[in-house]
Amino acid sequence: MRRPILAANWKMNLGRADEALEFVRRIRFPLSEIEGADRVVCPPFTVLAAVAEGLAPTPIAVGAQNMHFEDKGAHTGEISAAMLAGLCRYVILGHSERRAAGGALETDAAIQRKVKTALARDLTPIVCVGENLAQMEAGETHAWVSGQITSAFEGLSAVQVARCVIAYEPIWAIGTGRAATPVDANRVIALSIRASLAEGFGEEVAQAVRVQYGGSVTVDNIADFMAMPDIDGALVGGASLKPDYVDLVRRAVEAAGSH
Repeated sequence: MRRPILAANWKMNLGRADEALEFVRRIRFPLSEIEGADRVVCPPFTVLAAVAEGLAPTPIAVGAQNMHFEDKGAHTGEISAAMLAGLCRYVILGHSERRAAGGALETDAAIQRKVKTALARDLTPIVCVGENLAQMEAGETHAWVSGQITSAFEGLSAVQVARCVIAYEPIWAIGTGRAATPVDANRVIALSIRASLAEGFGEEVAQAVRVQYGGSVTVDNIADFMAMPDIDGALVGGASLKPDYVDLVRRAVEAAGSH
């Protein structure tokens, strides 16, 4: 069985040390007591070290929200995998909010280089894929998502791919309050993500990789998503900034244990 993984993406929130640590103090012990899932907190870079220290006595892991594919150089404002190594365990790559901003650092080719670099630095990539509203309505979800999967892992070995986490985030559901149905999300994960992994790296890898759902996940709908056989967790945005995020994780674990 794949172990569930719940990741809190704070995005550009709680970026001051005092407010970040106050929130960490409220959630760290009840969150750490929930067994049966990996728990990850991904704060802004400005408080990454402080949050890592605040969570150090607990089993809760820390992740970064992005990174460059180069280890060093003339890349003003960027953060490298070398800088993150030893500071956090996970890194979100290719989030749709970054891909939508465009630029050479968020192309499919750039995401592939980031994945390769992260793995080389012993970081676990959370690779985000997902279609926009126009693509969904045009019936292009499968082609788009499977293409993103193929591009992200091109040139990697089956062993490397098995170390990654994938987050399926339909762009039209992020921050809109409009979530995909659990059945539809599970279908995309099974037929577009796992099938693409099986084609490229074998069925064993396809069944080993953990796939999260993300997009307007709440404490009220998380159990329905986690009850699906191919959904292994969630990448949670706005709901991870509230104290009842602990309840969200608890409900997720309980629902995952039911199948």
